Amino acid sequence: MMYRTEISLEGRTLSLEAGRVARAADGAAWVRYGDTVVLVTAVASKQPREGVDFFPLTVDYQERAYAAGKIPGGFFKREGRPHEKETLTSRLIDRPIRPLFPKGYHQDVQIIATVLSADQENDPDVLAVIGASAALSISPIPFQGPIGCVRIGRLEGKLVVNPTYAQLDASDLDVVLAGTAPAVVMVEGGAREVPEEAMLEALQHGHRTLQAIIQMQHDLARQMGVQKPAFVPPPVDAALVARVEEHCRSRIRELAFVPEKEEQKARRKVLLEEALALVAQGPEAGRIQLQVTEIFEELEKQEMRRLILSQGRRADGRTTTQVRPITCEIGVLPRTHGSALFTRGQTQALATTTLGTSEDEQRMDDLEGESFKRFMLHYNFPPFSVGEVKFMRGASRRDIGHGALAERAIQTVLPGKEEFPYTVRIVSDILESNGSSSMATVCGASLSLMDAGVPVKAAVAGVAMGLVKEGETAVVLTDIQGLEDHLGDMDFKVAGTRKGVTSIQMDIKIQGITDAIMRQALTQARAARMEVLDSMDRAIAKPRQALSPYAPRIISFKIPVDKIREVIGPGGKVIRAIVDQTGVKIDIEDDGTVAIASVDESAAQKAMEIIGKIVEVPEVGKVYLGKVVKITDFGAFVEILPGTDGLLHISQISQERIKRVEDVLKEGDEVTVKVIEVDKSGKIRLSRRELLKDAAEKAGGPPVASGGSEPAESEGRHRGGKKPSAR
Repeated sequence: MMYRTEISLEGRTLSLEAGRVARAADGAAWVRYGDTVVLVTAVASKQPREGVDFFPLTVDYQERAYAAGKIPGGFFKREGRPHEKETLTSRLIDRPIRPLFPKGYHQDVQIIATVLSADQENDPDVLAVIGASAALSISPIPFQGPIGCVRIGRLEGKLVVNPTYAQLDASDLDVVLAGTAPAVVMVEGGAREVPEEAMLEALQHGHRTLQAIIQMQHDLARQMGVQKPAFVPPPVDAALVARVEEHCRSRIRELAFVPEKEEQKARRKVLLEEALALVAQGPEAGRIQLQVTEIFEELEKQEMRRLILSQGRRADGRTTTQVRPITCEIGVLPRTHGSALFTRGQTQALATTTLGTSEDEQRMDDLEGESFKRFMLHYNFPPFSVGEVKFMRGASRRDIGHGALAERAIQTVLPGKEEFPYTVRIVSDILESNGSSSMATVCGASLSLMDAGVPVKAAVAGVAMGLVKEGETAVVLTDIQGLEDHLGDMDFKVAGTRKGVTSIQMDIKIQGITDAIMRQALTQARAARMEVLDSMDRAIAKPRQALSPYAPRIISFKIPVDKIREVIGPGGKVIRAIVDQTGVKIDIEDDGTVAIASVDESAAQKAMEIIGKIVEVPEVGKVYLGKVVKITDFGAFVEILPGTDGLLHISQISQERIKRVEDVLKEGDEVTVKVIEVDKSGKIRLSRRELLKDAAEKAGGPPVASGGSEPAESEGRHRGGKKPSAR
């Protein structure tokens, strides 16, 4: 039996269906908006996973090429490893639903979202989040939802819900918001320097809008008669709690005052090992030791939070609004195009900028179509940054997510292609981490761009905000470190310029936060951002005037579109010859934009001069140094520009009358000539005689009589012959 519910959202129908497909799953939702369709399934294992102290949730978002009427490219004609959009959307689904499972639930849960149809207008990522919530809500899995999800844009100051791709291109805001009925649980997005008050207004509008989506899911569950079984968490051994607390609590309080991360980790390890030694060994030792670890971490959480809530004091001694000490260094690497080392407390990011040509652009082949990306920011988190030993298996989902967050923060301030025709890649290597490494990446990236001489509009900085909330008491923390992220209730990252916000991301571990908390977090984040920007300005306040000597020089100019073919030549012969002669890279766009790139600026100038001559239109009265390419009985054809000939009539070769052209000129000779006429058909007449006459007059000599009249038969041959302006 099929169940269905729908609403109208921004003039398009959003519908949820269940019961028709994927019936073996614990829950399955068919979500449609416009002609975009996403199927989302939820399945939980029958038994909890033994020996884990975390919730084993897996989320996979996958796009089928057939959804957009495409066949995958490459040798293997099937979908392969997840591309960046799929990875980011998997994270987008995971983050709002993870905090809504009950504590102690350790059964494996897998969410699979599959895009079945893409209408090229509506992004399926928001539908995947809605579908995940709906699938969980109609399943027996203990999910404390449902949640709604919307994307908010802003066009000419007006907020738009779920803008199309075309609308997003013109929007100065792109924020995805997820929330339960009472509160917001996740925010992800970017903006073009939008003020904090406008950002808060967008979040409030989004939360109001998603109420109808939440009600849809309640209606669907009611139609299906869903009755969720009660989840009873595993019982806690009160005696074990008392033993661990007696041995550890006072010493955990002492740990809170150890400012150095590594020393704190070492002392914590010793204390935890002592706690684990309290329990007897035996067949149940593993399970009991896991309980001891959970009790120990809960005590840590209680003490850290008590210190903040009762005394307003943090583990490293800072106040709730204080930013850690900052140092900024630029130009730290001698051969890169731009580099910066940004250190905030015990978090350190090395950011390097590399400039390339259009050949270095990343080709994107998504459901929305093919595109090219000229700015990339890649984030790496090696294990040594936290003093660990781990296998390095390429970029993780976290690496990709943090890189995308920082890339979005920087994108807004980059110059346009017309102003700066370079492909830009930034790599952020985290050398040390104790929280907020993604925001350190934003700061380091901004500094390295300026060091590279990229004409950015403004500096960008980022700060991560935290939260400790008990009942009605809530304290927002500025610039959180790792322990506060791990034991706190929120990670709210805000990046931007002095003018406004460029990127925002919020994750929480509780079931939502209020407008008042969001407002306070945004206000504190702005104050902290100004402080960070002040520190960055002291290192470098504006981009360097010159590029690195190791960066390619790109000369960009336009040529007439009808001249593109002449520059390229048959089979690319002409452009290859220019490249071979000068050693440069040449890119020509369909609109006639030419970009010449070379580390040697003189080589780029030479290539530009060659192309300039190819596309140059001969002007009457202008003098050219040409090459004789053909001799006839009535004159010589002289190539004055590449591919452009003019007729130097026998009467215009010399001041004296000559009988044969060969008496003065031969093929291959270089001769200086002046354009004396370009007729309507493009034929060019040249003169050498006028130049000789001018030279004689300047030298003070008497003018020489001109040559004879032009023979009629010669003129007839010229008019009926080959067009000289297009050899």
